[in-house]
Amino acid sequence: MHARFAPVLDCFHDLLATGREAGASLAVWYDGRPVVNVVGGAAGGGREWRPDTLVNVYSVGKPVAALCLLALVDRGRLGLDDPVAAHWPAFRARATVRQVLSHTAGLPAFPVPRPAEAVADWALLCADLAAAEPEWEPGSVAGEHAWTYGHLVGELVRRVDGRSVGRFLADEIAGPWRLDLGFGLGPADRRRCADLSYGDPGWPARTLGEPGSPRARALGNPAGGLDPAVLNGPVWRGAEVPAVNLHATAAGLARLYAGLLAGGTLDGVRLFSPELVAEATRVQYDGPDVVLDRRACWTLGMQWEPDGSWGMGGIGGSSAWADPARGYTFAYATARLADHDRVDELVEALHSCL
Repeated sequence: MHARFAPVLDCFHDLLATGREAGASLAVWYDGRPVVNVVGGAAGGGREWRPDTLVNVYSVGKPVAALCLLALVDRGRLGLDDPVAAHWPAFRARATVRQVLSHTAGLPAFPVPRPAEAVADWALLCADLAAAEPEWEPGSVAGEHAWTYGHLVGELVRRVDGRSVGRFLADEIAGPWRLDLGFGLGPADRRRCADLSYGDPGWPARTLGEPGSPRARALGNPAGGLDPAVLNGPVWRGAEVPAVNLHATAAGLARLYAGLLAGGTLDGVRLFSPELVAEATRVQYDGPDVVLDRRACWTLGMQWEPDGSWGMGGIGGSSAWADPARGYTFAYATARLADHDRVDELVEALHSCL
């Protein structure tokens, strides 16, 4: 921990001391090296939060899933403007790989109502998507593919490479870059997970939004995705739901973005070409997002912000991104499901140090 960044540490400890945070990890890299790496609070079940505590970070995992597919693009195994059906013949929507990656494919919600246990049935959910009619002409508008993104991206990975997206991530990205994060955890990693809990009882209803809205349809199926009884169980943690169930440490996420910010190389290990990183972090769509119900700028898997930063936040308050102009990467991973005000205050403290 560098003394220059003491205000960030003070802010983190204040969040815990005041009860606004129950357990979390925070990591920052600046100028190509780690400068903040702190954990605190409880992980549930009488356990303290440890440096190797994993937590479900929701949509923070979307860019991670996207990078698995983008690695195959970088290797020439498929093209961004290929029709999805060229690699997944049963897929009916006339969408391209680029449209899937940029949330413009027109499939923001699983079309068939499914129970919570369906998250363990990869083939079933992918078949539902393959048979679906898009809700809009692919490429014409965006709507965050809140739950479906990981299955669309992950099934392309599986069909092109043969491995599941979780296996590909472990072998080709997390392993070489020494990132503590993954999809579809085994028993030992499941024991390292922090238990999610509501910051306030109104969080799930507020997060779902109006019944029947695009957001509610996108977040509500399969059932159980906002329910700690499901999220803290072995089925959810062991399944691959790459849009929303990456389990990660903040340190692993900040390392990942540090490698991207450096042009695809970390500790001498190149995983991506600089050209691929530039394309992946470039704005592909700028306009209304019908699920978020606001303007959004989507790259290939991330949101781009007006200050030039790129990354992703998750419902519940976790977030990770790179800020090229200021030269840092930031990751916050929390088990207390609430709003993003904690991250806002940590970033304010960080910017005051730069």
